[in-house]
Amino acid sequence: MNLNSPILFIEINKLEFIFGVGELDETSGFKLLYNHTTPIEGIVDNKIIELERISEILKNGIYSIEQKLNLNFKNIILVLDNFDKFCINLSGFKKLNGSQLLKENISYIINSLKSNLSEIENKKSVIHIFNSKYSLDNKNIENLPIGLFGDFYTHELSFFLINTNDHKNLTNIFEKLNFKIERILSKSYIDGVNIINKNKNKSLKNFFNLEIRDNYSKLFYFENDALKYIQSFAFGSEIIINDISKIVSIRKSNLRKLIKKNIFKNNISENELVEKEYFDDTIYRKVKKKLIYDIADARLQEMSEIFLIKNINLKNFIRKDTTLFIKIFDDDIYTSFKDIIEKSFSCEKKFIIEIIKSITIEETFKTASNIVQFGWKKEALPIIQIKKSILARFFDLF
Repeated sequence: MNLNSPILFIEINKLEFIFGVGELDETSGFKLLYNHTTPIEGIVDNKIIELERISEILKNGIYSIEQKLNLNFKNIILVLDNFDKFCINLSGFKKLNGSQLLKENISYIINSLKSNLSEIENKKSVIHIFNSKYSLDNKNIENLPIGLFGDFYTHELSFFLINTNDHKNLTNIFEKLNFKIERILSKSYIDGVNIINKNKNKSLKNFFNLEIRDNYSKLFYFENDALKYIQSFAFGSEIIINDISKIVSIRKSNLRKLIKKNIFKNNISENELVEKEYFDDTIYRKVKKKLIYDIADARLQEMSEIFLIKNINLKNFIRKDTTLFIKIFDDDIYTSFKDIIEKSFSCEKKFIIEIIKSITIEETFKTASNIVQFGWKKEALPIIQIKKSILARFFDLF
């Protein structure tokens, strides 16, 4: 990537294709020159099902940008917030017996871990590798301890992968359009780096981030500035609306109008009833507003347990007073049930809750361009097609 040269970005998420062009200068300043979105087509349940339709959408989207800006692009930075993603954390070690830790020792560990991963996950492709932890004689060390003396060294890597067929399909689509994918970046990785950069004064290193949309949710975890875990869920805030509507027999459209009034507080009267206007032409029923509040309370408590406390995948990550960033995309749900959300997701004060806004398109592409151009302190290896060997790329970072 050349500084001051316009950069083409494409984000693929569950709802849309996002096209953007921006410029990055020597001071990491970034300007979004243009962007537009197109509804998602050809991808269902995280799988490509219509290759030609996707190719057509991407071709038309890029062509319209090139015509509007009078530019021609050959490379693309691809941001993925779709497709199945997997995380595997592996640790390797080297007995030093009092000798000095050398690059060759790290080479041995890296090769061993990658070889093991290839045997375990031969149908998946790596898109990110993070240096999760360095430990010398059972002491965690902030930076790679090459040159230090010790008896026993362990090195943990976090690998993020997507299905090889998905990777091949994406590569094939852009190759046929005569474009090269310069980097594939996970949106969770970008969002996590954004959170860290915005909280520099807090020295934030370990945190969870939870996004709750209407019909799906996403959770990821950063530890020591490295993306360590990611998980998606096939439900979101709409489940609260569905449950209330079913139990109290109020149409969802009318229930949303009621919730929008922001009248559901923890001190709501036990006897206050839902007004007749919210039943339209259906039979009026005496429904207590407190019942609606209690249903939302129960459902949000259950969601917090599924996402966090009863999620067996997180048992080694949850520590007292870890920060949990939450973004509720349904503003009415958040505004009406804010106190329930903060109480439920604090999980009896195991988490420090911070409600945040989703990052903008410009912030996403700015962070993506910074990662590609300048790297990230804990990413061990950008996975791109280059002539250097894997180990040469690794040691270029130190």
